[in-house]
This record gives sequence, structure tokens and C-alpha cells, in this order.
Amino acid sequence: MKRLLPLALLLAPLAQAVADDGVTVINGCRLEAESQCPGADLRGADLRHLDLRRINLAGADLSGADLRHANLDLANLEKAKLHQADLTRASLQQANLRLADFSAARLVAINGWAAHGQATRFTGADLTGANLEFARLSAARLHDANLTAANLEMAWLNKADFKGATLRDANLQEAKINDANLEAVDLAGARRHYATFQGTHMEGCRECPLDWEK
Repeated sequence: MKRLLPLALLLAPLAQAVADDGVTVINGCRLEAESQCPGADLRGADLRHLDLRRINLAGADLSGADLRHANLDLANLEKAKLHQADLTRASLQQANLRLADFSAARLVAINGWAAHGQATRFTGADLTGANLEFARLSAARLHDANLTAANLEMAWLNKADFKGATLRDANLQEAKINDANLEAVDLAGARRHYATFQGTHMEGCRECPLDWEK
């Protein structure tokens, strides 16, 4: 069953205006490339299709925000809250996602090439078809995440926790998945040529390379 945001959050008023130069401003944050909005309150905001390259949203609250097709390349989202946010087809190339919370977020077909997501939370997130090639996701938490057909080629996934996640038909070629947790993970059809699994826990994993270290 789809989880819904609390009614109080959905009805929370946003101080939204349009500046003289046509830039949308929400709660004091100018929504444009290279803007400085650390800690901004953008809960439930409509940010579709916006050019937010290099924006600083460190520690910002974007819970339930609509970021579909937004350009967040090189953005700083460190420790930001994006619980239940919709980032379908957003671009997050080389973005700083460290320690951010994407739990239950929708990240379908995002372009997260070389994104930095160390210790980021993706619990229950939908990353179907996501491009995470060269991404740095060490110690990320991906419990019950859906990574069906995701591209994780050459990604750094050391110590990542994938318990209960789905990686069916995912591309794990040359990925570093050492000391990780693949308990109850579904790897059916996944491409894992030259991927490494040193010290990785695989109890109950479907199609995991259980004899990798032998």
C-alpha cells in the first residue's frame, strides 16, 4: 500500500513568490542554478523541470517535493530530507547526496552518474532503471529498495546494506560490493561480471555468487 504524507504536511502553506527577474522564490530560496538555500523548507514544493545545477540545499527539507525532470547536477544535498519525494528522471550527476534521506522516494530512471551518496538512506526507495554508474554509495542503506534494471557499473558499494532489496536485471559489472549486506536480495538476471564481493553477507540471497571467494 502506498504510504501517504501526513495531511498537515500536505496542507502546510509555502511562502511562494516570483521575483522581478521571473525566478520562483519559496520560503526565501531562489530556485535557480547555484542558489544558496541550506536548510530551506521546501516540503511538498513543485520543483518540476527546474534548472537547479550546483544549488546548495544541504540540510534542506524536501519531503514530498516534486522534482521530476529537475536538473540537480553537482547540487549539494548533503543531509537533506527527501522522504517520499518524486525525482523521476531527475539528473543528479556528481551531486553530493551524502547522509541524505531518500527513504520511500521515487527515483525512477534518474541519472546519478558519479553521484556521491556515502551513508545515504534509500530505504524503500524506487530506483527502477536508475543510472548510478561510477556512483559512490559506500555504507548506503538500501533496505527493501527497488533497483530493478538499475545501472551500477563500476559503482562503489562497499559496506552498503541491501537487505531485502530487488536488483533483478541490474548491471553490477565491475562494481565493488565488499563487506556489504545482500541478505534476502534478489539478483536474478543481474550482470555481475568482474564485480567483487569480498566479505559480503549473502544469506537468503537469490542468485548471489555464494562461492565467489572460493
